[in-house]
Amino acid sequence: MNPTLIWILLFSLLAGVLSVFAAAIYLLLPAIARTRLLPHLVSFAIGALLGAAFLALLPHSLADQVGLDPHVAGMTILIGLLVFFMLEKMVLWRHCHSDHCEAHTPHEAFEHGRKQSLASLILFGDGLHNFVDGVLIAAAFMTDVHLGVVTAVAIAAHEIPQEVGDFAILLHSGMSRLRAFVFNVISSLATVLGALLAWFSLSNVQALVPYVLAVAASSFIYIAVADLIPSLHNRTRLRETLQQFALILAGVVIIHVTHSTLH
Repeated sequence: MNPTLIWILLFSLLAGVLSVFAAAIYLLLPAIARTRLLPHLVSFAIGALLGAAFLALLPHSLADQVGLDPHVAGMTILIGLLVFFMLEKMVLWRHCHSDHCEAHTPHEAFEHGRKQSLASLILFGDGLHNFVDGVLIAAAFMTDVHLGVVTAVAIAAHEIPQEVGDFAILLHSGMSRLRAFVFNVISSLATVLGALLAWFSLSNVQALVPYVLAVAASSFIYIAVADLIPSLHNRTRLRETLQQFALILAGVVIIHVTHSTLH
């Protein structure tokens, strides 16, 4: 088997399944501990996503002979941001990072007896998001193994608080903890499916890889800026703000160090 394909399968599996296990462990913690820990996870995820986008994915999409023209790269990122905005409007992309998520309007859904449809929507959106993550991981590894590792780390950092929110909504919809866990594991396997399809399709069209990297960057930027950062503004005390900034910076630094060390 091709060594790059082995890397892709390994890290797409780690980014998908391990994040589900981490989220499940998180939900076993006392409520007070969960309340205190989640904002820290979100802050770190913001730094990891932004670091991977600006320090790894974008430079690689512009580098080498097959790199994109800067204007083309900018247009690709802009289109990507607009597409993710529309996906979010259709409630296919947005993910919760708390026990209560306005995007999925759980209370209204419950009042109208739509618990099952809400759970199905969550799982479908999660599966779609995981599939795209797999494509991004594969494209990154096909460009450079080190870039693939950094991309997978950033995705995993975001997946943990994302899965926490998804778990919470599934539990609110009436699922048992075991059933919610099993469905989330199945959904996470879409990451591997996306990675495999990307490997076999992009291998024959290498010119598309820089575009996928630019789209990956726009996805990371959108998630960090549109989904994660607003949730931090609910905590405005100076101490909490400094903690948030420190953890965001820590996420950026870890991505930078990981990328630099591997190179």
